[in-house]
Amino acid sequence: MTFPRLLSFVLPLVLAALPLWAEPVLPQFLDKIPASELVAGAEAYGPMQVDPPVAPVLKGGETIGWAFITSDFVSTTGYSGKPIHTLVAVDLDAHVTGVKLVKHSEPIVLIGIPQAKMDALAAGYIGLDLVAEAQSGGSSHDVDIISGATVTVMVIDDSIVRAGLKVARALGLGGLAVDAAPTGPVFELNPDAPAATDWMTLEGDGTLRRLSLDVGQVNAAFAALGDERAIARALTEAPETTFIEMQAALVSHPAIAKAILGEGEAANLAGWLAPGDQALLIVGRGIYSFKGSGYVRGGIFDRIVLIQDDVSVRFRDKMHKRLGAVVAEGAPEFTETDLFKIPADVGFDPTKPFRIQLLVHREVGPIEKVFTTFDLGYQLPPQYLRPVAVAAPQDTAPAEAVAAQEETEAHQALWKRIWADKQLEIAITAAMLAVLTLVFFFQGFATRNERRFYWFRMGFLTVTLVFLGWYANAQLSVVNLMALFGALTSGFSWQAFLLDPLTFILWFSVAAALIFWGRGAYCGWLCPFGALQELTNQIARKLGIPQWTLPWGLHERLWPIKYMIFLGLFGASLVSIEQAEHLAEVEPFKTAIILKFVRAWPFVAYAVALLVAGLFVERFYCRYLCPLGAGLAIPARMRMFDWLKRYRECGNPCQTCANECPVQSIHPTGEINPNECINCLHCQVLYQSTTKCPVVIKKVKRREAFAASPVRDLTGHPNHQHPQPAE
Repeated sequence: MTFPRLLSFVLPLVLAALPLWAEPVLPQFLDKIPASELVAGAEAYGPMQVDPPVAPVLKGGETIGWAFITSDFVSTTGYSGKPIHTLVAVDLDAHVTGVKLVKHSEPIVLIGIPQAKMDALAAGYIGLDLVAEAQSGGSSHDVDIISGATVTVMVIDDSIVRAGLKVARALGLGGLAVDAAPTGPVFELNPDAPAATDWMTLEGDGTLRRLSLDVGQVNAAFAALGDERAIARALTEAPETTFIEMQAALVSHPAIAKAILGEGEAANLAGWLAPGDQALLIVGRGIYSFKGSGYVRGGIFDRIVLIQDDVSVRFRDKMHKRLGAVVAEGAPEFTETDLFKIPADVGFDPTKPFRIQLLVHREVGPIEKVFTTFDLGYQLPPQYLRPVAVAAPQDTAPAEAVAAQEETEAHQALWKRIWADKQLEIAITAAMLAVLTLVFFFQGFATRNERRFYWFRMGFLTVTLVFLGWYANAQLSVVNLMALFGALTSGFSWQAFLLDPLTFILWFSVAAALIFWGRGAYCGWLCPFGALQELTNQIARKLGIPQWTLPWGLHERLWPIKYMIFLGLFGASLVSIEQAEHLAEVEPFKTAIILKFVRAWPFVAYAVALLVAGLFVERFYCRYLCPLGAGLAIPARMRMFDWLKRYRECGNPCQTCANECPVQSIHPTGEINPNECINCLHCQVLYQSTTKCPVVIKKVKRREAFAASPVRDLTGHPNHQHPQPAE
C-alpha cells in the first residue's frame, strides 16, 4: 500500500473534526478593501447576504457582481496551518473580476516573496471562467507557481476555484446551479451481466465508443480558432487521411474485460485494481497519438483527460498499463492499446456519463503551440447496470456534517495532487535517506577509508544543497516547529503538513533520527544551509584561508546563544505567531536557500556575513546562532543509542579528535556533546586511522614488532621460522 493511500484512510478521521467557520469573515474586510480596488469601475458594496455570505458589487446602483471571502466557503489551510483569506469578485456570468489576498500567516509570503509577485498572481485570475472550471473539474486553467511558495500558491488556487464554484452555484451565476439530490433511480454495476464477444456488436450496443477525426476536420478546427500561424501550418496530408481513430470501453466491468481483453488479461486487470477502482481501455490508430511522449518525461499523459461533472482525472504513468492487443473477434489493428486506472478516491461514478477530452496541439513557433480539444462521450449501456434501493432521505442529517465531508474530500484531493506531482522529488529524497541510514548503521565500514569517505560526504552535501535546497526548497525551519506547536494547541490537522511532501518526509525522518542518532543526522547531512556553510569552508581551506579555533572556554559560553534565540522565538509565538515568524528571520534560510539570494540587500548582507564568518570558523551559524538546531537538540537528549566509538585514552591523554572536530563538539576530557555533534563521523574516521590515532598507531606497531620478532624453540634458541597455522 502506498504512503498516500495509507494516509487517505487516516486523514478522514482527523479532518472530519476540523471546525468550519461559524461566523463569516467577509464583514471584516469590506470596510478595508474598497470595491474600486477589487473590481475596476465599481463604486460600492451593497448589503451583505447571510446565506451565502456574499456582498453585491455595485456600479451606478446596479449589481455587477458579487464579492466573497474564500475562507467562508472552504476550510483549506496554508503552510502555516491557518486559512488564507482571499477576497474574490465574480460577475453575473461567473467570470472572476477581482482577487485580493487580504490576510494570511504564510511565512514565505510575509517575508520573502515581493508583493508585486503576489499582486501579479492575483491579477492572473481575473477573467477565470468558472463555468469552464465546472465543466473541466477545475482543470481548465494553468497555475502560475511562484518559486519558493509552491504550497501557498496551490492552496490559494484551490480555494479560489472551489469557493468560486460554490458561490456561482448558490447564486445561479452563468447558468450554474446547486447540485440537486438525485430524484430518479440509482444504479450500480451488475457484475453478472454478459457482454458480446465480437467487436462489431460491442460497438453497436455502445460498449465501445469511438472518436474519429480526419485531417480535414482537424485543419478546420484550427482554422476556426482564427490564429493565422496555426492556419499557415495546416497538415499537408489528404483531407480524408485518418488523423486519429480512438475508441474506449469501461473494462472494470468483468464481462466487458473478458470479451475485449481475454480471460488472462481480465484476471490481471482484476488483480491490478483496488476495491472501488475503475479501469478504462483506450485504443487508437492514425497519425496522431493520444498518449504522446509527455508521460515519458513527466509521468503524466497530457493529451487526454477524463471529465465527469466536476471530476477530472489526469492519468499518470502509475495509472497506466500497456497491452499487446485486444482479443475480441473482428477487432481492427490498433497502434496503441492501453489500460488506465481510475482511482476510487477521485469521485468517479461508472454508472454516469463521462467524456474523454483529447488535446490536439499545433506548433506555431520554436516553443509556442496552439491547442484545440475534441470529446469522446461515453455512457455505460443500461444492460450492464442494475438499480439500487435508495433509502428515504433523512431530514435529520445536519448540513454541517455534509459540508465537513465535502471539505475532507477536497483536502485529500489537494494534498494527493501535490504528492502525485512530486513523485520524482520524493523518490530522490527517499533514496538519500536510505543511503544515509546505511552509512549510519555501517559507519565502521563507511569510514574505513578516509579519502573515499571525505569525497562521499562532499558529494552528499552537494546533493543536499543543490537538490534539497535550491531545487526542491526542502529547507526545514524553526517556523515549522512553531507551526506544529500552534497546530497542537489550536486543533491539529495533518493537512497543513501534507501540503509539502518533502518537508513532511524530512520531519518524519528527523523524528526517527532523534531517537537513534540525535539532531546530527539532519544538521550534519540534510540541512541545505549547513551544507552550504561546510562546502564554502572547504573551498576556503583549499584557498589557504586561515581557520580560527576559539578557546574552549569562549566556545562553550557561546553555545547557549542559540538556545536563548529559540526560547525567545517560542515565547513570541505564544503571543503572536506572525510576529514570531518575522523574528525568525534570524535564520538566513529563506534568503540563501529558498530565494537564492534574490532579495532586499539587508537580508542578503546578513546571510553573506554568516557565510563569511563560516569561512574562518567552520559552521559558525550552526554552532552559535541556529534556533532550529537548538530546538532539535532538546528532544535529542532522549536518543536511545550511542553509536560513536571511543577509546579509554580519548581525552586523556589523546586530544586528536577534540582538536580535529569540525564544530568543537568534543570536550577536552574526551566526551562528545550530543547537543552540539553534527554526526559528521570524522571522529570515526580518526578512530580507525593508522596515521593519526595514537591508540591505533600503537596497536599497529605492536603487531609489526611481534611479526618481526623471532620465535624461540623449547631450548631457548631463536627459530626464525614462525609456526604454520594448523590445517
